[in-house]
Amino acid sequence: MHPHNADHSRHSQHAHDSQHAHDSHDSHHTRRSALKAGGVLAAGTLLPTAAAGSAGAAQAAADGWRQVPRILARIRPPKFRRRCFDVTDFGAVGDGLTKNTAAIRAAIAACHQAGGGHVVVPPGTFLTGAIHLRSNVDLHVGEGATLAFSPDPADFLPAVLTRWEGTECYNYSPFIYAYGQHDVGVTGRGTLDGQARLGPWESWYRTSGLQGPDQKLLRQMGSTGVPVKDRVFGAGHYLRPKMVQFNRCRNVLVSDLTIVDPPMWTVHPVLSTNVTVRDITVESILYNTDGCDPEASSYVHITGCRFNTNDDCVAVKSGRDEDGHRVGVPSENIVVQDCAFSGRWGGITVGSEMSGGVRNVFAERCWVNPLDFPGHYPVKYPLYVKASKKRGSFVDGVYVRKFTGRAVEREVAFVNMNYNNGEGGTLPVSVRNIHLSEMEIDGARAVLNLVGLETDRLRGVHLSHCTFTGVRGPDAIAFTDDLTFHKVSVNGVEMS
Repeated sequence: MHPHNADHSRHSQHAHDSQHAHDSHDSHHTRRSALKAGGVLAAGTLLPTAAAGSAGAAQAAADGWRQVPRILARIRPPKFRRRCFDVTDFGAVGDGLTKNTAAIRAAIAACHQAGGGHVVVPPGTFLTGAIHLRSNVDLHVGEGATLAFSPDPADFLPAVLTRWEGTECYNYSPFIYAYGQHDVGVTGRGTLDGQARLGPWESWYRTSGLQGPDQKLLRQMGSTGVPVKDRVFGAGHYLRPKMVQFNRCRNVLVSDLTIVDPPMWTVHPVLSTNVTVRDITVESILYNTDGCDPEASSYVHITGCRFNTNDDCVAVKSGRDEDGHRVGVPSENIVVQDCAFSGRWGGITVGSEMSGGVRNVFAERCWVNPLDFPGHYPVKYPLYVKASKKRGSFVDGVYVRKFTGRAVEREVAFVNMNYNNGEGGTLPVSVRNIHLSEMEIDGARAVLNLVGLETDRLRGVHLSHCTFTGVRGPDAIAFTDDLTFHKVSVNGVEMS
């Protein structure tokens, strides 16, 4: 089948749940602290806010959103030559049983050597190990085609340079991987099936029984500055690979695919620029299987996607702790549009691996827990920001507008600067300029849970032209400066 457009990282689930239970405990503590300071917003009540502050916030939001056309103008999906290389011409067999790793790699090599084009996977189920993409190559999985990834970890060796929960190391290859390439794509109306439940991946993760010691070791290596070349995992270790990773790439396209059953994060651009992820559907079952994680990447457009995940839907990251500071590359100029979110934690998430910094994240016209896209879990937080003094660094500029949704499990926005507070940390951390506008959400525990720090206050959270109904309880606000509301209704009561 020819292309339809030929020119074109966390703790175990137990620890994860424990952290969020701890967050809940902290929110009750901060709620009490805020009460003493007159700082709790109950539904229908309002902290005093100067009109000039609201006007200034509206201007800041408008100035932020004016950047979006400029950002999108710089994001141009790669175009590929009209030449096609059918994997069956290189010996691939779509019977679901034959292992086709060598045939697919041969097709990619031939396509690359010929100057680029499309490596076409026709209808059928093609079993494979790791696929490594090359510059100017589009891996096109056509309608009726499935790339089914082997459940045998040995099929994802040798180890490659990757970033695992924000720390660089050598580990099992991501199922589809590109390193240092340009003009690369994975497209088509077919399916990428990680078959993760058939492999050992879940047993590695569950209760951190196997993964836990390796996870701890890698974090120690990152914190103490062990050279990356000496951080070798893979065979004999238990760090799960990502599904699709572009590492240090430019001009990237992922489009139209259905991606099911990944072993860990699904689409993971790392240290990459000019990335388009459009019109994909992600169905993830195992723990810690985010939908799309742009990490230390810039000029990223995620549009028209449907995320049904067992973790965050879109999670913007930039490295973890000392290793994230060593690399020192922020994620910036990220635009998310017209996506459906159904996931266990956040819709739009920033962090918790954000030690390289994050600036200018824009999300608009997204649907939260839509009735026509029922998921495994309801979204807990349409917006979830996770930072801490262990991570350090900054989040500056998160803009969310025109979200509609229902049945939010917890708060509409949870901004937590004390995430994983058991880790300690002394680094300065800054979170500022959070803008929510034209939101219509029916059903939530509260609208806001804002956890700043006494030493590092949360600065600038602004809501305008929002309608929230079915809100069950009061907001919690701690150590937050410059919180404004303009034309915000909660349960029918105008807040300003």
